[in-house]
Amino acid sequence: MPPLVSIIMPCYNAAAHLPGSVGSILVQTLADWELIVIDDGSTDTSASWLQAQTDPRIHVQSQSNRGVSAARNAGLSLARGQYLAFLDADDAWSPTFLEKMATALQARPEAVMAYCGWQKVHPGGKHDVPFIPPDHETADKAITLFAGCRWPIHATLVRREAVLAVGGFDERLSNAEDYLLWLKVAIAAPIVRVPEALALYRLHGLTQASANKARAALHHLAAQHSYLRDNPGFLATLGEKKARKIMLGELLSKGYSCYWKRDITAARSIFLEVMKQGYGTLNDWRYMLPALLPESWHRFLIRQREKKIH
Repeated sequence: MPPLVSIIMPCYNAAAHLPGSVGSILVQTLADWELIVIDDGSTDTSASWLQAQTDPRIHVQSQSNRGVSAARNAGLSLARGQYLAFLDADDAWSPTFLEKMATALQARPEAVMAYCGWQKVHPGGKHDVPFIPPDHETADKAITLFAGCRWPIHATLVRREAVLAVGGFDERLSNAEDYLLWLKVAIAAPIVRVPEALALYRLHGLTQASANKARAALHHLAAQHSYLRDNPGFLATLGEKKARKIMLGELLSKGYSCYWKRDITAARSIFLEVMKQGYGTLNDWRYMLPALLPESWHRFLIRQREKKIH
């Protein structure tokens, strides 16, 4: 008999984190689940650790390294559950995550997805203040969701048929692939909020997908363009001018964030894309134009500006 929930976990060199992530699944108060782990070409001891697990609900499949979207799609092809949950190998859940999320969806048959709050956990165990997202099932839901990703992937439980209907994850994206999926799934059908922080987002010193700020920002933009191409009715309702303001205004804001943090390499990549799109005020272009110069010259101009300020 199929389980109620299929949990899909992509894994790449996550041996140090698997005891925490898989351990948080093993203690779930809802026990009717299967865990599908896709080992995406790990070169550490991830595969051997996973193969040593004895719980019959854990299934492991290995593939050559193809990226997180391909790994999740591979897991999706094997999933049998009514609901899907996605947990990255370095994150975790509270023990009641599956129970409370499934209960929320079962109480709302018309809802396609449930989402909850989350909490960041720093190295050493320090927890940030839990974040409880607002109720996004409002008249402005489509615009709100289009403007930005409103939850991490492991703070959701979604009906499997809804994910299959939109073709799963876009394998061209290594960032914002979940954001694009939620646009396809959550704009078209009701969603339900579980107002508790049930997901733990673990920060660590190793490279995380979100660390490449330029790639994350540009893939987010690519996801938005992809959604607009496939949904011309949404673009017609939104309007070209408002769509540009949402997309390029946010991209420019991310460029400035990198610039003021002196991640100049990332800022330059973002500024170049904003200029390519012909967006921004004259004052914005004063900051962006040096991105056309060699990076060493750009950094020199910044140092000169800082000397004048000080």
